[in-house]
Formats: sequence, C-alpha cells, structure tokens
Amino acid sequence: MALTGRAALLAALGTLPVGIWDPSWTGILAVNAPLAAACACDFALAAPVRRLGLTRSGDTSVRLGEAADVTLTITNPSRRPLRAHLRDAWPPSSWQPGTETAASRHRVKVPAGERRRITTRLRPTRRGDRQTDRITIRSYGPLGLFARQGTHKAPWTVRVLPPFTSRKHLPAKLARLRELDGRTSVLTRGEGTEFDSLREYVPGDDTRSIDWRATARQSAVAVRTWRPERDRHILLVLDTGRTSAGRVGDAPRLDASMDAALLLAALASRAGDRVDLLAYDRRVRALVQGRAAGDVLPALVNAMATLEPELIETDARGLTATALRTAPRHTLIVLLTTLDAAPIEEGLLPVLSQLTQRHTVLLASVADPHIARMAAARGNTESVYEAAAAAQAQSERHRTAEQLRRHGVTVVDATPEELPPALADAYLALKTTGRL
Repeated sequence: MALTGRAALLAALGTLPVGIWDPSWTGILAVNAPLAAACACDFALAAPVRRLGLTRSGDTSVRLGEAADVTLTITNPSRRPLRAHLRDAWPPSSWQPGTETAASRHRVKVPAGERRRITTRLRPTRRGDRQTDRITIRSYGPLGLFARQGTHKAPWTVRVLPPFTSRKHLPAKLARLRELDGRTSVLTRGEGTEFDSLREYVPGDDTRSIDWRATARQSAVAVRTWRPERDRHILLVLDTGRTSAGRVGDAPRLDASMDAALLLAALASRAGDRVDLLAYDRRVRALVQGRAAGDVLPALVNAMATLEPELIETDARGLTATALRTAPRHTLIVLLTTLDAAPIEEGLLPVLSQLTQRHTVLLASVADPHIARMAAARGNTESVYEAAAAAQAQSERHRTAEQLRRHGVTVVDATPEELPPALADAYLALKTTGRL
C-alpha cells in the first residue's frame, strides 16, 4: 500500500513496523534520501502543540451590531520556535455572513520560551451568550513540509446585549421631562401632581390653577405650577410567548418590545421612578427588581440579552398572578404584548379587571409596517385583494384596542421605529395628568 504523511516519514527513518512496510518505497527512498532526511528534520523541528499555553482576555459583552475583541495569549514553553496556523472557532452567529474565515484564522510565530497575543474580532448577529469552541493549531517545521496538529480549550463567553437603538430619542424625552418637572421656564399644570410654586397668570392658563388666596394678597392673578410626582413604581412586562416570535422586518417582535422598554426605563429612572422587569410566557423567564436608578438600565439590558421567544401560548392568568405578586401596591404596569384578537379576547380580557382594579395598565404592541403599505397598495387585482386583507387586519386591531380602552387600559400601537417614542410620550402624558 502507498504511504503518506507521517507514515512516509517513519519509513524514511527506517522505523516503520515490518507488518506495514511496503517494498515499493525502498527505491523511492533510495533515490530521494535527501528529501526524506529534510522531511524528517522538518517534522522534528516543528514545535509541539500539546505543550502550548493559551489564555484569553478582552471584551465580555457587546451591543448587537458592534464589534468585540477577544485576545488569545499563546505561550511557547518549548525550545523550538512555533510557526503555526491557528483557527479560533466560535458559533457562526459571531460574525457577519461570509467573514468567518478571515476573522477566525491567524498565522502565528512564537519564539522559543516567549509568548504572543492575537486578537479575534467578533461582530455578532444575534443576542445572547456566544461561547468559544475549540482552538485548532497546526505547527509547521521551518520548511513547511510536515506539521503537527492539536486542539486546545480556552473557555470565554461574550454576552451580546440588545442594541438599544431608541436611545437616540432619549435627549428629546428628557427635555420634555424637564419641562414637566419645572426645571425649565415652561411649567406644566395637572391634577394629582405635586405643588411646585406660584407665578403670574398668563392668558391660556387653566383657571382651575388660580390660587385665589395668593391673588388676594397681591395685585396680580397668581396660578399654581405643578411638578409630576416622583418615586412611582413601574413594572415592565414582556410577553415572551408565541406571538413575540413573529418577525417584523429583520427582527422578532420581542426585540422591538425590548427597545421600547429600555427607552421607557431610561426615562422613568431619570424621572425618579422605580422600574422593575418581568418576562413571562408560562413561567418567569427574567425578573429584575429593586435596582437603584443608576443600576436599573444595565440590569435590564443584561437580563434581556438571553431572552428568546418561546413557541408556546402565553398563560394570561399566570402572567396576571405573577404581575400582582411583583407589584403589591399601585403601579403602572406596562404590558408589551400583541394586539391580535384571539390572544387578547381569550386570554387577557377575562383577567384584565384583576390588574385594572389596583393598577394603571398601559399596553404597547408592535405593528407591522408592511400591513400599512399593503393597505395603501393599488394598481392591479392582486394589490386590491392585499389592500382589503390589510384593511381587515387593521380593523381587527382597532376593535381590539377599543375593547381594552373600555376597560381603562391605555393602548399604544405603533411600528418598531415609532413604538419607543410613542410609549415614552404615553408615560409622560400619564405623569402629567397625575395618573401614576
């Protein structure tokens, strides 16, 4: 039989076992004895792979869409220099499609007794934890004719966090909050809010805000200014059931709900309110409670990172009971779920009164912008049928929203790009009117 690779090398050295020896190699080796000797030397001079030391350092978290650098330190304790090709294996979703080969493979040269560092740049395409697999190293001799190959384990985990793209709306919402809070020249009035100060009446002011006693003591009409109450409790409830898996654009509905929840959490924590998170379908998937204002946003982002939609129907009774246990006193419960008729009418509506009796409920739902485009389409028979189907779907959502409003629920229904600012505006409106 023909011998290849290491077997040929052993034959050249005359150490191949007699039972495997092929006489046809005798003539080849006799003619190519110098080549055989060069191969033997090349193999002998290749640095051993098993004795290498490998340690990791670098980023442990990254926002989705951004890059993370993980450094691998290679220590060569042998007396031979290491010349190697190295593959640092990670899950396929750790890179953009088509870039894995270039990003995960490295050429390495480590002199004897020294160490070198190489950096693998990840750019994940999905949320969650990305854990490294094995490191494969192929060590070559100086001539590159033969190689030793082995694998190592150097565990490392990079947590891919939600991108929080809606943070671009935060400055505008904070400016509006400052107006409501009386820290700018524009002061807001509203029942149920805290008294702030007095100022002179201007045309257009609500006459109910006139302070008649103060007016009697001075020559001008005085009105009260108000600021929203602080230290309110807000519970963000993420529905992680079947309906959250539906894709809107390039991402599931759950991701859009997370983005809206993060903007609201950032705004509410700046307003002095306490924010908790509950993710639920048939059991609790994530729970964040009792965090200080400066810690709540990192805690929410970290908890959301590993959440994935579950292909099961959400247990509305279990969700309601868990929310009531999590929020024992008056709370703004922000329920991020679907507006589809069946889950609302069969699941949520029968138990909704348990929430609205004790709490203020705000329901936010992700609308599909493709439905709006279909409803506006015209031009041929197929487009007309699509427009009719889209109009029917929109009508069902509006009817479901009206049912919820009749039960005292504030409803926000918007596309993924519009939902975060719309939800923040709804929160500010509730705060202005003192309904928190």
